[in-house]
Amino acid sequence: MPKWQDTPFRIEVKANDKISFCQCGKTQNPPYCDGSHAGSGIKPFRETFEDDKVIFICGCGNSKGKPYCDGSHKKLKTDQS
Repeated sequence: MPKWQDTPFRIEVKANDKISFCQCGKTQNPPYCDGSHAGSGIKPFRETFEDDKVIFICGCGNSKGKPYCDGSHKKLKTDQS
């Protein structure tokens, strides 16, 4: 997963929202897929949400639970100090 920023993307989703999240790093609208992966063999992560809620999508590229944030960006900031 690409690195776009040092913090997660906070996204408010609604019930029945269908969202595709970029996994190739070529999108011009991170973290959303814009189709730039065409021909790369990499597919976006797609999810349909059942409930209204807030989600956090990884921006640093180091989460073990991609595309969701697992707090790995906090360790990166500590390592850079």
